[in-house]
Parts: sequence; C-alpha cells; structure tokens
Amino acid sequence: MVASHEGLKGGLLPTAPLPKPCLSYWQRTTRAYPYLNINRSTPLPSSKKYVIIGSGISGTLTAFELIESGVKGDDVIILEAREAASGASSRNAGHVRPDAFRGFGHYSKLHGPEQALKIIANERLVLQRVDDFVKKHNVPCDFYLTTTFDVCMNAEFAAYEAENFAAFKKAGGDVSHITFFEGDEAKKHTGVRDAVAAYEWPAGSSHPAKLAQWLITSVIEKGVELYTHCPVSKVSRSDTGEKLWDVITPRGGITTPTVIHCTNAYASLLLPQLEPHLIPNRAQAHSLIAPPAFSGPEALTKTFSLRYSLQHFYSIIQRRGDGTVVLGVSRSNPNLSIETRKGCVTYDDSRYNEETLEDALKQLKIIFPAEDENIESDIHGEGLDHAWTGIIGMTGDFVPFVGPVEGLDGQWICAGFGGHGMARIFTCAPGLAKLTFGRDWSDTGLPECFQLTSERAAKMKSKLAA
Repeated sequence: MVASHEGLKGGLLPTAPLPKPCLSYWQRTTRAYPYLNINRSTPLPSSKKYVIIGSGISGTLTAFELIESGVKGDDVIILEAREAASGASSRNAGHVRPDAFRGFGHYSKLHGPEQALKIIANERLVLQRVDDFVKKHNVPCDFYLTTTFDVCMNAEFAAYEAENFAAFKKAGGDVSHITFFEGDEAKKHTGVRDAVAAYEWPAGSSHPAKLAQWLITSVIEKGVELYTHCPVSKVSRSDTGEKLWDVITPRGGITTPTVIHCTNAYASLLLPQLEPHLIPNRAQAHSLIAPPAFSGPEALTKTFSLRYSLQHFYSIIQRRGDGTVVLGVSRSNPNLSIETRKGCVTYDDSRYNEETLEDALKQLKIIFPAEDENIESDIHGEGLDHAWTGIIGMTGDFVPFVGPVEGLDGQWICAGFGGHGMARIFTCAPGLAKLTFGRDWSDTGLPECFQLTSERAAKMKSKLAA
C-alpha cells in the first residue's frame, strides 16, 4: 500500500489515461477480441439514458447489472479513453484474493472494528460471487478456485499477522476457513525455505482481460454501445434540462440524466473534489516462462503473497495450462531506491521500471532457492517473458468510492479500488446498480464506509493534514 499523502504527488495533476500505454501479458494474449477498438471514430449519439465512463470490469459489470435489472441495453453507452478494458482491469497480477484477516487492525483504525469486519466479510463474499458468476455464465476467463498462502518471511511480520488474527477472531470474525502453519510446517506446505509462518485460505486466479472482454461482448450483444478512444474531458450541467448532464469528448457531447464514473485512478479529472483523496500508483508485474522446478508436477497450484512487512511483499500465481508464472511487486519496497518509489506516483503506464524488475527476479530466487529455479535461464524461451505496469487508484482511507456523488444529482461513482478490485468489484458494481434505481444502501450489502459522503471526505482531509 502507498498512503494518499499529498506530498507524494509533487504537483501531479489529474489527467485522462495516456494514449499509448504498454501492453500487459493479459492484453498480449487477447489481441484478437473483436471489440478492442469498436467505434473508434464513430460520431457519438446526442443522448442516452445512461453514460458509463470506463470500460473495465467495474464499468462493464455495472452495465451488465443494469440490464439484468431491466434497463434496455440500447439505453446505455460506455465511453472509453483508449482501447476496450485498457486500464487496471487488464493489467493486474491475476489474483482473485480476498483479505482473510490481515487488514483488520488497519481498517479498524480508519473505520472502526464493525466496519473492518464488514470489509473483510465482503471480500470473502466477492470470491464466491466471482465463482458463481463464472460458472453461471460459463465465462472462459481461466478462473481457478484454489487456496492462497500469506507467507510471513520474518519474525516481525509473523508477530504482526498473529496480532491481527487474534484481534479479528476476538471481534467475532470468522476464521473457520483459515489454516495456520508455523516453522517447519510452514516451510513444508508452502515450499518457501525461509517461511517463518503461513496462513492459508480460499482464493482464486483468473485471466482478467478475458473476463473484461467477455463482459464487454455480453453487454454489446444486449444492445449497449461502446465507444473506444473517446476520452471524456468534462461533465457539466446541460442547458437543455435541469436534471441533465453534458458529457464532453473530442467527438462532441452526449446528454444524459445519469453519469456513472468507473474511472478508478482517473476519477478526479472529472470529479475534482476527489483530487485530495485519490492518488495514482503505478504497479508493476512480470510474466515468466516456468523453469523446470515450476514445470509439470512441480507447478504451483496455490497462489502466494510473500511478505517481509505490510508494505514489502511479492505476489505469485501460476496459470493453469500454459504454466506462466505471474510475479507482482509491492510499490513501497525498501529494496528500491527512493527515486523509484517516488516514481510510482504517476499516471504513466507506458513503461516499466528496470530496478523493480531486477529486484523481483532476485527475490524469486531467494524465496524459492534451488539450482533448477534459476530464472536467468540459458534456454531460449525460458525465464522472463514480459514486464508491464498499470495505474491503480489509492483512496485516502483504503476503501473504494461507491454511490451517488453528493451535490451532483444523477452522477454516480464506483472507483478507487487500490489494486484490490478483483476482491471488491463483484459486490460494488451490483450494489451501485441497485442505488441508481433508488434502493437503500442497506440493500447493497456493502460496508457503509464505502459510501462517498462529505463526512468521509472531511475525515480523509483531517487525516491528510495530520
């Protein structure tokens, strides 16, 4: 995690997604999908009942839920600044990984123990929702339901996890699905030589771009129009009606009573009141062609978060089938130079950082040490395959913004997922859809602290000043 400290921004101003981002591993393997650049230069319609800004999983799942609830597909338009699903949805590290308890203390300090329990319970529910959704609709997104290890790489972090586990359990949190290993048992079950302790619980992995593209295809087939390469520069009151909005793009404007912001890290460009509370962070991940020690029967069947501290960790999944290893790296990594860490606060996803890459490869050899696991292989085609980046949106209190935008009747938001979207979107987007129909917050089942209110903004401002 990187906190939303104003000093980190260094004068960085909100912007639209940059026009020429790098491609992720996931995007490189979905180039034949038919709607990547749909309506690239087509003129916009003059009006629609619903305008969704952003074509990632948040935006397209919101559109899907609106249609499931009775909205006509041809009443909905999605505007995307670049190619379809080109943001964080198609750039993550492949995890569908709920927090089982670790964040309890952190969330309790920010939102209170009751909300902390709800946050963690909601993430567990999301895993079930993703599993159910994929099975119900037969989504070909390589979703794999398994378990994950939180591996404590030193005694200090083992103590931190033990404290949070005990506090979570004492507060009434459900720990029945969590298994604890210590010492030699942790080493044996995880395969990590230096593991001090480990916790295991249900989690999954997926091909996120395939999931996003399936959602895009599904809503388009139901009548939704998607306009790619059509960045929104402004949303303003319309002269044509008191309760209407003009959504302005380089191809002209579109008038609507309902604007839904699914723009994640970029939300403050169109909602400047969020600028103090939303900071862009560039995350980096890497794909590797498995060496012998991760091949065949030795392939990893679990996912991993290998942690030296709360802010210093490495994540690993290994894809079923082709065996590609996806290695993620934390942004607040003390092994990295101050320059590299400060450079993470940016909207630039056009390149990756060489120092981050070198640290990731070095740590993989330390964490899984063996002669065969030398990823600097001299076999052509084995070892490092690709590195990429994506921009995630960190809110000032580490939970997303969901719900109506106060003072802007008819505008809604589902954004700020902090690199944790796959553990939240599948309850947040359906919840937002319910709110647009006038349902109460209690009908969403979401933690109350996800609501974007003036009281929450004031609390984040106070924290920032402190």
